[in-house]
Amino acid sequence: MFFKTFGWSFGITAAALVVAYFYGGVQALILCAILGVLEVSLSFDNAVVNARILEKMSAFWQKIFLTVGILIAVVGMRVAFPLLIVGVTANLNPVEAIQLALEKGDIHTPGSYAYLLHDAHPQIAAFGGVFLLMLFLDFMFEERELHWLSFLEKPMAFIGRLHGASMAVSLIILLAAAAMVRPGKEVDVLIAGILGMVTYMLVNGLGEMFDVDGDGDTDAQDTDVQAAKIAKKNNKGVGKAVGRAAFMLFIYLEVIDASFSFDGVIGAFAITSDPIIIALGLGLIGALFVRSLTVFLVREGTLDDYEYLDHGAHWAIGALAVILLLTISLEVNEVVTGLIGVFFIGAAFLSSIVRNKRLSAVEESKVDQLSH
Repeated sequence: MFFKTFGWSFGITAAALVVAYFYGGVQALILCAILGVLEVSLSFDNAVVNARILEKMSAFWQKIFLTVGILIAVVGMRVAFPLLIVGVTANLNPVEAIQLALEKGDIHTPGSYAYLLHDAHPQIAAFGGVFLLMLFLDFMFEERELHWLSFLEKPMAFIGRLHGASMAVSLIILLAAAAMVRPGKEVDVLIAGILGMVTYMLVNGLGEMFDVDGDGDTDAQDTDVQAAKIAKKNNKGVGKAVGRAAFMLFIYLEVIDASFSFDGVIGAFAITSDPIIIALGLGLIGALFVRSLTVFLVREGTLDDYEYLDHGAHWAIGALAVILLLTISLEVNEVVTGLIGVFFIGAAFLSSIVRNKRLSAVEESKVDQLSH
């Protein structure tokens, strides 16, 4: 299963490194590898959250996520998104933005591609930070039977009883972040943060509208419902979204996946301003590995076997959201961001193992008592 799932990732990684070598020599190859590792380290939480959404989708839509989805991740977020930001910021048309990108200007050189993208960082961080913060808070404010960090999660679930709690908390944090930004950027940060909040509410609302309810039925068209019934009869694809439902979940998944890319895209320009190397490292290597990891988690049923992983991923999302908002006015090393995510996922994984052993011991004890 491991090699079947990650085979393409390893093959494309090798190809990307070869292209990087012929493009810019040993230095380009090393930078490409560093960016790939950076993206994977920043995206463990992304893979867990994506997996929880992807497991609701049929095998067909999982393949779409690995094909069309990777094009969106590489071309859309790692190439087109930075070009769009620079084009809007500098009032350039697409051709001029591409020409400026290929000049590979230094991040400290006024007017360069990297400089303009870095200058737009407060707005990008505000949008992405608030979006991810809402995702984190909605998870933590929800009543649930299972808690990981109970001393924090139980009080947060109590707060979540207040209607609109996640929106109120996000607005307060956004105002605090905007107050620390350099003069002249306050309004831009507030607008970007509010847009991030509105985007989350729209995307989340659409995701819930077309979500599956776990019984094999969806809110799709009649033909899609019939397909779901056939799948259920054959004991395959039970509870899997198809048709319009799957399409909307796919859109929901892609928007959430894109929101995780902000820190990596911006952080990459601290390493290199070459858009080709960034596309190879972050996109073809990093993004593809994250998608393969997502599919692996779904096919292995890892999230059900290690139930604290969901919690660890969302704590990592919360930390990433706070870091993004802090970077509006402060410099935070990307290594710190990546390590925080790895720490939460690793801690949740170990806690899940301990819990599983404890539950197994309890079950064995019950069996022994019954046998005697």
